Amino acid sequence: MGDGTLSTEPILHIENLHKEYDNPVTLVLNNVSFDLFREDFLCILGPSGCGKSTLIRCIAGFEKYSGTIEVDGKRVESPGSDRTMVFQDFNQLFPWITVINNIAYPLKINGMKDKAERLKKAETYLNKVGLSEYRDYYPHQLSGGMKQRVAIARAMALGSRIILMDEPFAALDAMSRNQMQDELLRIKEGEGMTVLFITHNIQEAITLGNRIMVMGNSGNIIEHMENPIEKPVTPASPGYSELWKHLNRLLRNECQLEKGQ
Repeated sequence: MGDGTLSTEPILHIENLHKEYDNPVTLVLNNVSFDLFREDFLCILGPSGCGKSTLIRCIAGFEKYSGTIEVDGKRVESPGSDRTMVFQDFNQLFPWITVINNIAYPLKINGMKDKAERLKKAETYLNKVGLSEYRDYYPHQLSGGMKQRVAIARAMALGSRIILMDEPFAALDAMSRNQMQDELLRIKEGEGMTVLFITHNIQEAITLGNRIMVMGNSGNIIEHMENPIEKPVTPASPGYSELWKHLNRLLRNECQLEKGQ
């Protein structure tokens, strides 16, 4: 669509998602339900240990679960190219092959047989993240932010319906983090991407998300809201301070509950 208008049909449908671990029995996700729509940017905010990463791993197909997770009406039972994960770890690229081949190789695995076609497509998406001049570099020659941009390019090249991002900028310094937030929004708007983004950073959630979902320590959703702040977002944006205080209060209350206060 590309006009900022979200579809009324969800790409991702989650209903009564429940997850617990054994030995000892630990409840991680407690009847989580929500939808993700085309061109949505949903930020999931919550304190450490509330189940955010487990949630995204269930959606990615890495974890068994009970309840419903469907992408385009099809139940998620394993990983698939319709969902691509961008991790926090900078070392998610193959260290022994070049940047361009880190994007092209997954295309080969997914059935694109023609090498020239793979490289052309990889070059296209590498250009979209502004890294064409680094096509023949190896991952160890890139900064952390550049590695994350290559990972985003790889996800886009695969044509994934949903980009899943698990705190991808958490290890960056503040300036690099802000730059990557701006870059991600630019790419997202240009490509019409659908993004589910995990964070525990309030500023990041307000800056990036058109919707914000807050999870509590019991693995449940305590609030799910539209983000009323117009983009581009700065701390001086109308309503920013009030929304930041509201979200901070929700997180602080969860931390106090966990400590038994």
